Amino acid sequence: MIGTFYRSATPEKPVFKTVGDDVKPGDVLCIIEAMKLFNEIEAEVSGKIVKVLVDDASPVEYDQPLFLIDPS
Repeated sequence: MIGTFYRSATPEKPVFKTVGDDVKPGDVLCIIEAMKLFNEIEAEVSGKIVKVLVDDASPVEYDQPLFLIDPS
């Protein structure tokens, strides 16, 4: 396990991005907590989010896909 996937900065805040949202390179998609460090994961391509592949607060592995993005 590399870390824990979070869709928002805190439980009270809205998710960074959801299905149907447009993204561009550099947009924050989620946070991965690893060893008490919170790392923002940014989009590498522009497009529209088609599917979120991981449940909130779930463990994730290195190179695991987190989102499906339809490039534009």
